Amino acid sequence: MFGVLGIPIRDEFGLSDLQFSWISAVAVLNGAIWRLPCGIWADRVGGRSAFIIMLSVTAIPAFLISRVTSYELLLFYAFLVGFAGNSFSVGISWVSAWWPKDRQGFALGVFGAGNVGASVTKLLAPALLVIVPAAGYFGGFIPGGWRFIPFVYAILLILMAIAMFIYAPKKDKKPGQGRSIRSMLLPMKQIRVWRFSLYYVVVFGAYVALAAWLPKYYIDVYKLQLRDAALLTALFIFPASLLRPMGGYLSDKIGARRVLYATFGTMLVATGILMMPYGYIVLTMPDGTSREVMPWNIGVVQFTFLIVVIGCAMGFGKAAVYKHIPEYFSSDVGAVGGLVGSLGALGGFFMPPLFALAHTWTGFPQSTFLVLFLITLAAALWMHFTVVSLLHQASPELSRKFEHSQN
Repeated sequence: MFGVLGIPIRDEFGLSDLQFSWISAVAVLNGAIWRLPCGIWADRVGGRSAFIIMLSVTAIPAFLISRVTSYELLLFYAFLVGFAGNSFSVGISWVSAWWPKDRQGFALGVFGAGNVGASVTKLLAPALLVIVPAAGYFGGFIPGGWRFIPFVYAILLILMAIAMFIYAPKKDKKPGQGRSIRSMLLPMKQIRVWRFSLYYVVVFGAYVALAAWLPKYYIDVYKLQLRDAALLTALFIFPASLLRPMGGYLSDKIGARRVLYATFGTMLVATGILMMPYGYIVLTMPDGTSREVMPWNIGVVQFTFLIVVIGCAMGFGKAAVYKHIPEYFSSDVGAVGGLVGSLGALGGFFMPPLFALAHTWTGFPQSTFLVLFLITLAAALWMHFTVVSLLHQASPELSRKFEHSQN
């Protein structure tokens, strides 16, 4: 929501790039820090009850954003509305409890494809900003301009809570019922949980950060209008969301690590191209003249193509990461999935400010993709060295059977 609304909000409140980045960042922060306890909560009380409560509570700050009058209040309400992001760990726990192991990858992928809602916002919000009168309706009770969008979100959250209350199975599955919190937190001691978390920073944290950052990038670098910038950003969000079921299916069939190898490799190539600053090299000749050589520039079409490629890779990768969790932690999906989701979402919190700081430090907007390249490289190397270490410890015949390893 804030990825599209950020531009009119920035104009109304006169915000700097860093101030602008914090609006999305604080929402992502609150959507991250509660994922572990929310996952445990869902395991104990069931996903149905947890979802209904979360949707109802989040509708309140969504409505208040439509009434905000200062940047400070906007930050506060944006932080509160971000609580909805914790519903992902609730859903992971809920879906895993209802589906058999050999189909969990696909089922979790279908659930995760709900991220496509971000694309719907990117497509519809700019049109609504134009259609809805600035004064709103009914004397301003239904606000106009950018404030109309969070108002609509509040209504939709309430409607979804009602629908879930009516249609979700009343008798829920509660895999953590009767277990102590201490026992549910024991998997946190295993290093693989933290490794999975770094993978998720790459495929989800970066996805969240780019979804919020790309409209501004298109406007600042390519001088596009907000409507066009939002549409092109949606081209990134759609595959990053809709390909999750395919990523889950492939993870079920060929293994999650193979899918992640392809994901990280693709992202490294694409971000490696995008991180190169636009310009040329100036050569000073012996006679005192100068020449401009090796000009480098990526047009908006080529840029969007590479962004879509990154989105596709993320879509496959997000499903692959969560395929790992019920395989290794079948009784603790809520807790482990909550921690992985929390740290991944925290990546989405820290990245927009990192993008802004990298731009300030280098002077190049392309430094956004240098940040992504370095984080992706770290995750890829950690995964690869883990696999190599395993194969060195085991006998050679296991080189093709590393999906269910103990490392």
